[in-house]
Amino acid sequence: MDRVSFRSDTVLSDVHLLLPNTCHLMSCLNGVGQPVFVSKFRILRGGNGGDCAADLGSLGEEGENGDTAINPQTPLDEDGDLDVVRRPRDPIKDRVGVYPVILSQAEVASDQDEEDEEKQQEVIRIEHTMATPLEDVGKQVWRGAFLLADFILSQPTMFKGATVLELGAGTGLTSIVMATVAKMVYCTDIGEDLLNMCQRNVALNKHLTEPTGGDIKVRQLDWMADDLCTGTPLYFSWTEEDVAELHDKTSFLLAADVCYDDDLTDAFFRTVYRITSHLCKPSTVYLSIEKRLNFTLRHMDVSCEAYDHFRHCLAELQGMADGKMKYTIKQLENFFPQFLQYERVDQLELWKITSSPLQTSAEEV
Repeated sequence: MDRVSFRSDTVLSDVHLLLPNTCHLMSCLNGVGQPVFVSKFRILRGGNGGDCAADLGSLGEEGENGDTAINPQTPLDEDGDLDVVRRPRDPIKDRVGVYPVILSQAEVASDQDEEDEEKQQEVIRIEHTMATPLEDVGKQVWRGAFLLADFILSQPTMFKGATVLELGAGTGLTSIVMATVAKMVYCTDIGEDLLNMCQRNVALNKHLTEPTGGDIKVRQLDWMADDLCTGTPLYFSWTEEDVAELHDKTSFLLAADVCYDDDLTDAFFRTVYRITSHLCKPSTVYLSIEKRLNFTLRHMDVSCEAYDHFRHCLAELQGMADGKMKYTIKQLENFFPQFLQYERVDQLELWKITSSPLQTSAEEV
């Protein structure tokens, strides 16, 4: 149990891969027998989360990477190449693979003082799994969620007091960050086990949302269904009051890295259309995605089929002529400050979709 096993269908997020081994704290097994870990992500209000790639080591726990200064004069060897001074390898510290730390009950109890101290600071605690099959990738934390969270933290005035819907929220990290500025966030996904994990993450981070008055409701939203899950005894089902508030007050929709499968991407855009066309207000969708390059035997070349399909769906949405809604698509520059420490690679993109109902003249009616 002290080693994450990989199979042919295993997917592991770069966020977890780059975390120090001591930050993978295994707490329990979920309802389907998968190990559940707790990671910590500190919000840096100075907006310098991406100043140095070496700072990735401080993700989750303070002091993991030390206070090593960066020499402004880059050392070069006699050939003009970068001369990297490597530290001696430690067979214990430099282990190959991901080794989680399993917490005993005694260790959990002894960490209470540390947890109380973290609540005085802006530290996000997230329960998640690692090395999951593709259908469970929502249980991991992805860089797209960090990019969207950075954007929210860089635009607090825009989202202040808003009602927001997140689609495919996964672990709920982006919804939690949004609730630090928004009034109400509907955090949605599908699957009882995932929604339970998301609900626990909301509870773990009340020290961030309660001071600002932000509220988060975890709800089930199946993109393959034609309507919201109402009138059922499920814990995460929608009430009539929820639906009324969603339609009357929602002005923003969020989605972080949800377009990795063509069928799901189609269902996602159908859901975006269905929801935005029923909102009383014009709305804006902020969508992050990571362009993943893969070598395929079919093309005998590097391709991005999931990303290409995503762009095709964007173009179709913008060109829609149903006589009811108008959609404007724009890619945003990633020049806003970085508040969370991760590698903001060039393949990370942020898109803005603006929706508004078409005005119908009296003659046409």
